[in-house]
Amino acid sequence: MGMSMKKFAAIVRHAVESLPDEIKAHLENVVIDVEEEPSVEFLRQAGFTDEEIAAGESLYGYFMPLEGVSATEMLENPNRIIIFRNPLEEDFPDPHDLQIEIRKTVVHEIAHHFGLTDRDLEKFDDNPNPFHDP
Repeated sequence: MGMSMKKFAAIVRHAVESLPDEIKAHLENVVIDVEEEPSVEFLRQAGFTDEEIAAGESLYGYFMPLEGVSATEMLENPNRIIIFRNPLEEDFPDPHDLQIEIRKTVVHEIAHHFGLTDRDLEKFDDNPNPFHDP
């Protein structure tokens, strides 16, 4: 495929670093990982049907909240966001579009950390470039 995992991870890191400080201040207990793609088992656990998986549907990112843990446990086991490289690269072959979509995915998943739902984020997700970058 196109970009190396190192380059992809650098774009994800830059997306996080470019967030306003008010948001970054609340990400101390969030780990953001980059993986190639979700496994079939992961997709099933995320609610995909076998038909959707067979049709090639996938995830760009996923927010994994920690539920029912104490503050001490949360420091040891933070919330986790995973950004998946292959589905993003497959759907956004243009490097500029890919960078925008990586950033959108990072922001989308961080928004879940703050309690927003997919429904809350529809307008943001439907905008091809919500950042108004050149």
